[in-house]
Amino acid sequence: MIHTNRRNFLKKSGLAAAGTLFIPSMSFAIAPNEKFGVQLYSFRDEMAKDAKGTLEQIASIGIKKIESARSKEGLYYGLSPKEMKDTCDSLGMELCSGHVALDKDFDDTMRQAVESGQEYVICSSLPSNGQNIDNYKKVAEAFNKAGESCKKLGLKFGYHNHEYEFESDTGEVLYDVLMDNTDPDLVHMELDLGWVIVAEKDPLHYFEKYPKRFPLWHLKDMNMHEKVSTEFGKGGLDIAMMMNHKSDSGVKHIFIEQEEYASTPMDSMKHNMNFLKAL
Repeated sequence: MIHTNRRNFLKKSGLAAAGTLFIPSMSFAIAPNEKFGVQLYSFRDEMAKDAKGTLEQIASIGIKKIESARSKEGLYYGLSPKEMKDTCDSLGMELCSGHVALDKDFDDTMRQAVESGQEYVICSSLPSNGQNIDNYKKVAEAFNKAGESCKKLGLKFGYHNHEYEFESDTGEVLYDVLMDNTDPDLVHMELDLGWVIVAEKDPLHYFEKYPKRFPLWHLKDMNMHEKVSTEFGKGGLDIAMMMNHKSDSGVKHIFIEQEEYASTPMDSMKHNMNFLKAL
């Protein structure tokens, strides 16, 4: 089944890259208790202006899980970790995760994460430069150590990919080097499905090669022509197919992320939620 779906995926991704949009190949009925989340970078400007008010609007469209992102206002857009937790709790949302940097302030980052009650601390970019195997092995070692530190505090450390991790060095895909050299018990991967397809890779391949290694997703549709995010159903990601392979990936938390919009972030997110409900 997974091999057949992969052929379909690659065929359809090719059509999308050529500018032809496609209808999802598989139907998917969303369970009544399905709880989708949002990565707050999708609402970065709004969160910076009015964090609590924006969270209220996000809750009003049925979002149940939150992943924060560090900004110039701090890890929680000017709110303290406890204020962020309490605000989400009061709105019926769960603060599950947060994007952070693995840097000199990581001890304080972990402290704030514990105070916020979130489960995951996700490194959002490589802590060192170098698109080569040696650097990725060095990064993997740093990730394993960060994972140990987080585990001692009851947190889970992870990494969120972009497109560049799927470049190759001496015939090896660098993302695979990272996967092969990190401890699955210490480093929990957040797979950004949009960046995977922009890199012309197949998410199903990774679900098969590294089963259950992806407890978090960024569900992001991509305009394959412009290589920017777009509303669900307008780009190259077969969302229905992805949802039918949740079990293969081991996903527990699905965060919608959109960085560019046809109109406003809220209009786009309403569209995305309606799209999911209609699958």
